[in-house]
Amino acid sequence: MSDAAQPTAAEVRAAAEAVKTALDRHLAAVERRSGEDDPAVYEAFNQLAAAAEAYDELLYDRYDEVTPFEIPGDDTLPPYTGPEEPNAISVLIRRDYAVAEPQRLLAQAQRVEAADAEAGIGVGGPGTVHGALGTLFGEFEPDEIASRHKEFGLEEGDSTLWVTASDEPTDPGEWLEAPFEHVDPQQVVCRFDVSAVFDEDEDADDDEDIDEDVDDFDTGLDEDDEDLEPLTDR
Repeated sequence: MSDAAQPTAAEVRAAAEAVKTALDRHLAAVERRSGEDDPAVYEAFNQLAAAAEAYDELLYDRYDEVTPFEIPGDDTLPPYTGPEEPNAISVLIRRDYAVAEPQRLLAQAQRVEAADAEAGIGVGGPGTVHGALGTLFGEFEPDEIASRHKEFGLEEGDSTLWVTASDEPTDPGEWLEAPFEHVDPQQVVCRFDVSAVFDEDEDADDDEDIDEDVDDFDTGLDEDDEDLEPLTDR
């Protein structure tokens, strides 16, 4: 960035004052909060995040320095503004899997096809992975596949479940092409996410705690016991 384009010292100072003002407003909103999802707290939070981000950018551009603040991403749900007594709900679920063992997947699908053939429902068996997936998901409910995924050669990935509320049920066929596309975030009653990212963060915290404990704790094991592995309660 050229010197002409750099923010002035006064602009950086003004941005710092804006952060201070936003901090005071956020604290005041928290102190006056009317409930867990108070819109005033949510708005003050966003204003504080925006002010901190602006200050961080100006500080870096002017002085090549950064703040110790981590600017939060917009990954939280806004306050619920849907109906107090909803007449309908929608449950949106996405589960990701990796095809860890294609041969196991094919074998399971072939068993299904063989059973159907004996019953006179169909003949032959799937010879491709995508054909096997179609067979298994056509035979078993998604919840059963989730609970037995290892049997089908699948490895769990991320998953998410959203519950949304509305005044009236949607028209048949209205959302089938894009089930998540028209969701109003302010009508999401609750959301549950499962991800390996969360596990990695917990593992990192656990490892730090274990390392600190080991420095101050004598296990009392002899050298002959080196092959013993510690048990951790997660």
